[in-house]
Amino acid sequence: MITEAQVREIVNALEDPFLHKKLAETGGVEEVSIKEEKNHVSVKVAIAQTGTPEQLQLQMRIVNTLKEAGVETVGIRFKELPEETIAKFRGADAQGKDEDLLSPNSETTFLAIASGKGGVGKSTVSVNLAVALARLGKKVGLVDADIYGFSVPDMMGITTRPVVRGEKIFPVDRFGVKVISMGFFVDDNAPVIWRGPMLGKMLNNFFKEVEWGDLDYLLLDLPPGTGDVALDVHTILPHCKEVIVSTPHPTAAFVAARAGAMALQTDHEIVGVIENMAYFESKTTGEKEYIFGRGGGDKLADELRTDLLGRLPLEQPEWNEEDFAPSVYAEDHRLGVIYQDIAEKLDKKLS
Repeated sequence: MITEAQVREIVNALEDPFLHKKLAETGGVEEVSIKEEKNHVSVKVAIAQTGTPEQLQLQMRIVNTLKEAGVETVGIRFKELPEETIAKFRGADAQGKDEDLLSPNSETTFLAIASGKGGVGKSTVSVNLAVALARLGKKVGLVDADIYGFSVPDMMGITTRPVVRGEKIFPVDRFGVKVISMGFFVDDNAPVIWRGPMLGKMLNNFFKEVEWGDLDYLLLDLPPGTGDVALDVHTILPHCKEVIVSTPHPTAAFVAARAGAMALQTDHEIVGVIENMAYFESKTTGEKEYIFGRGGGDKLADELRTDLLGRLPLEQPEWNEEDFAPSVYAEDHRLGVIYQDIAEKLDKKLS
């Protein structure tokens, strides 16, 4: 039978969802009682705010972790921490680190996925790279910054919308990635008919009004080319890193070089090139056909003085009707393995 000390150790290791501190630090585990004959554990937990979806998520984590430890049934009571305790931890955060994602104290690495032209699979790369980084255990966010051509929610099979509480928007979590997109805020795939300044304001809201929490990486799926939105990103995020996506076709690589040149002119560091649609491999014969030519990715990487992070062949994901995500490759899929390798290279390079 589990002991009180073991219960406290397990629950204390979890975080207060609002203060982002372990319950051991906040003194959140107030009472523990055990009924050995029924293998039942009751805990009383104090957190910063009760009656919220975050409380429900924490409740589920407590139940699941205790059941994994062998407990049959779990009872949980919640109460709010004293105001002085909440102020203490929020005050410490404010002194040590501004909560604004764009503040100089932010420890989040911004990684923009860019291309010179449309149709090269930039959004597919953005989605799968974000998922691959999350599979490495990283805290990842993804901004669908292609505001005219938003596609990330559909590609990831997202059917819910962000929750708005107070003045904050809470992003949708899918495959361990927090996602925000213009697609969440328009009806029935309506076109976005906005001018540049309005787009810049919306993009800024994605950084300042969304409750991202602690992130290791925030990826941005940029619109193709060097237009207003791409320029706004370069202005808003002066320390952003960039990955350039191209096909192996020489013309596509030539056009992609413009996006790379824009990054360099605005002091963004290009951390690599990804060559998409590199070849098609027949499942019958195993023969590779280089439909879009060869060498474009290598040439682009040389021109931008960076690394070729990987080559991705043409192949569809295997769709699962129960958990539909038409553009996300499973971890053990051939392309999923390649994305995982690229993610590991990037994480090693950026950390």
